[in-house]
Order: sequence, then C-alpha cells, then structure tokens
Amino acid sequence: MILVTGGAGYIGSHTVLELLNDNYKVLVLDNLSNASVESLQRVEQISGRKLTFVQGDIRDEAGLHELFSAYPIEAVIHFAGLKAVGESVEKPTEYYDVNVNGSLCLVRAMQKAGVSKLVFSSSATVYGEEAPAPYKESMPRGTTTNPYGTSKAMVEQILTDIHAASKNTANPLDVTLLRYFNPIGAHESGLIGEDPQGIPNNLMPYISQVAVGRLPELSVFGDDYETSDGSGVRDYIHVVDLAKGHLAALNKMFSNKEAECAIYNLGSGKGTSVFELVHAFEHENGVKIPYKVAPRRAGDLATCYAAVDKAAKELNWRTEKTIKDMVRDTWRWQSNNPNGYKK
Repeated sequence: MILVTGGAGYIGSHTVLELLNDNYKVLVLDNLSNASVESLQRVEQISGRKLTFVQGDIRDEAGLHELFSAYPIEAVIHFAGLKAVGESVEKPTEYYDVNVNGSLCLVRAMQKAGVSKLVFSSSATVYGEEAPAPYKESMPRGTTTNPYGTSKAMVEQILTDIHAASKNTANPLDVTLLRYFNPIGAHESGLIGEDPQGIPNNLMPYISQVAVGRLPELSVFGDDYETSDGSGVRDYIHVVDLAKGHLAALNKMFSNKEAECAIYNLGSGKGTSVFELVHAFEHENGVKIPYKVAPRRAGDLATCYAAVDKAAKELNWRTEKTIKDMVRDTWRWQSNNPNGYKK
C-alpha cells in the first residue's frame, strides 16, 4: 500500500489515479485545507477502483503513528504542504511549520514504522535566482527568494542528511526528490483538475477562470523581459505526465538494490512564454482572454526551464503531452466545472 499525503489536491489526485491504474493500493492522508474529498470520489469513478481516505494532518505525529500501525504501508509519496509563493512571504511561520516541521513528523513516523521509501514533492524554485537555464540536477541549490522555495530547499537538505546518516543502518532512507516545473492541464475526462481557493496564484488557472467568467481579465506581469515577446518564459508540464513521473520514480525505488538519494527534474525541457500560452488557449478553445500588462513581480525570472535527460535515462520517463493538450484539457475541466469542485 502507498501512502499519499496531500492526495486530494491537484497533483496528488492525478497521481493517486495513476497509482490505482497501475494496481497499487492507495491510502490518502489530507487535511482538506486546500482540497476537496470530491476529487477522490471522482478518481474512484474514473479508475473504477477504491482507495482509502483518512482526514488528518502531517503535523499530528500521534495520528501518523496510528496510521502506520493500522495499514501495511510500503512507501510514501509526500505532497502535503502549502504552496503559494506570495502567501509564504506574508505567513512564513505557517509555511515552515507545515512544510518543514510536517515533513520531519512524517519521516519520524516512517522511521518508527520501518517504512523507508519516500518520494518528495519538491520544486524548481530550489535552483535559486542565479542559476542559468536549463536547470540541471547537478547544480547546487541556490538562493531562494521566498519562504515557500526555502522550505522546499530545507526539506531536500533534511532528507539528504537523513539518508546519509541512515546509509549503514538496517533500514536506510531511500528517497527521491522530484523537482517540478510548472504543472498545468487536467485529466482528459474533465472530472478532476486544478481548483485553487480564492484568487489563483498560477497562470493557467487564472487564464481558465477569466475564460469561464469568474475573473474579469488576466494580469501579465512584465512584457519587457529579454525573451522572444517580452513576457516570462516557463517550462509547462501536463499534470498527467507529472503524475506518471511519480509512478516511474516509485517503480524505480522498488527495483533498487540499495537505498539512494536521487534527484530528478520533472519538466518538458522546453520554454513557453506567457503570451504564447494565452494565444494557445485562445486558439485551441475559441475563447478570448482579455489581459492587461502589469509591472514585473519581485523575484520573477525571465526564463526557467528544465534539463530532462536524467529522468529520461534513469526513470525511462519523458513528457508526452503538448501545450495544445494542456490548454484543451484545462478548458474541458474548467468549462465542465465552472466553480471547481463546488456544486
């Protein structure tokens, strides 16, 4: 059985679906602070398979010990955490508590239960603002620009240190750090997708909420970068491809002879500008996206994309879906669910 923390969220729910499709038994732990149990009901509907859901918090160490005692957990995929960059600047205490302290509570519970395989949901933000694109896994972690990114870098370092310290023990920590780029899109069924609470922090849900009439217009932060059209360039990855990357990482861990601390970028390896993404959405879906250009945001980079050779070689994983798939699937989800999972 695979424990998926934060499994009711956007990336978590898509990964749970891929695990069920691959015949894994899945246990989801989620406190539903930024997710809906409806997503898991729809995952069961799509897959035709049952999962086990427990509502709880990764900072509740006693609850975690009960969970590991009650279920035959073989590995953990750890998504649970707070993820809004702007909010992290306003609420650093909360971000370090949930993201860093929560991860420590989880690892302690794993160690006590003798569970040693962990896939961690990290981020390309750990490369820092000084790293040149494309970002390679061999680069050192850089200077992060906000508490969210710093919390991810801290957890990476903590897991790296625990792996090193446990190498010669009976139960060494086998950990995979997956650095995401920009996940967008939705499952092709249109039943599950991204459903942010309040004003979206990310570009694609903002575009789709403008398209469906929930927001009046899109703000494009900066059109004077040194890029092909002046707007910021990012590496977008379809959430289903991203979910399959977790499955590939998990399967590699189960075939490992020895515990590792492995790092992989999960991205497409290609850059797409804000304006290119907006135009692709308009063209594919026949919907106009009104926008205004706003000043650059502090900490935003001109260009960010992944080197993807390592994941291709070692995980036999690469992205399959295109920008057209991403914008089409996003609109199918949003137009079928104008208010997300709310009825």
